[in-house]
Amino acid sequence: MFFILSKVLVVFIFPLTWVLGLLIYAAFTKRQKYKQKILITAIALLYFFSNRFTADTMARIWDVAPYQPSAKTYSCVVLLGGFVSEDESGQGYFNWVTDRYTQATKLLASHTASHLLFSGGNSDIYPDGFSEAGFVKAELKKQNFADSLILLDSKARNTAENAIFAKQLLKQANLQPPYLMVTSAFHMRRAMLIFKKAGINVVPYTSNNMAPTRHIYLKDFLPDVDAIAQWNLYIKEVVGYVVASLN
Repeated sequence: MFFILSKVLVVFIFPLTWVLGLLIYAAFTKRQKYKQKILITAIALLYFFSNRFTADTMARIWDVAPYQPSAKTYSCVVLLGGFVSEDESGQGYFNWVTDRYTQATKLLASHTASHLLFSGGNSDIYPDGFSEAGFVKAELKKQNFADSLILLDSKARNTAENAIFAKQLLKQANLQPPYLMVTSAFHMRRAMLIFKKAGINVVPYTSNNMAPTRHIYLKDFLPDVDAIAQWNLYIKEVVGYVVASLN
């Protein structure tokens, strides 16, 4: 039930939902003296969440810093799902966070980690037969990674379940901590908290780092639809982090 509610209610935490709600209220309210203030608030919120400067500032604050290389070899790299999507014909394809997969397979190929554990099933409310794990298994085979080096979890639907099922597989394989964990930089902070609470000792290895290192330009203060999408990611992560910390 919690899983379904989290999927259904997530839309209410996004900025455009807040702006739309304020505009609807302003359109129908009979309290004229508040109408102007509500409209100004809606415009201010829309501008704040639609410019590159605020979105990039959030990325700089929230993203976990990239991994600092060392000579240490890890028993396993834990790769979290989310980088595979399903098309209308039921076929999987790599989406915009494919860097998770790229970084994890590099760690396995370079022997920085001796095994790779992938955790990811189907996060749809009404799942069909598709699973990320099946797609990833096929891709790993294409790269000629031995089956003996791969651990697959096809049941996890979210990060909390990633931790539960990954812990079981790591214990069954008798792989000793600490483990490298690969996920996107914006997701790493919440994932680390959840895995720590599950008693899994992981070292963060980030991918899809969105925090810019370039200079700030005037165009960063202009409306940008991508900035809204980026804010949606971070707001979801912050809310998820708070919920995870309270559990």
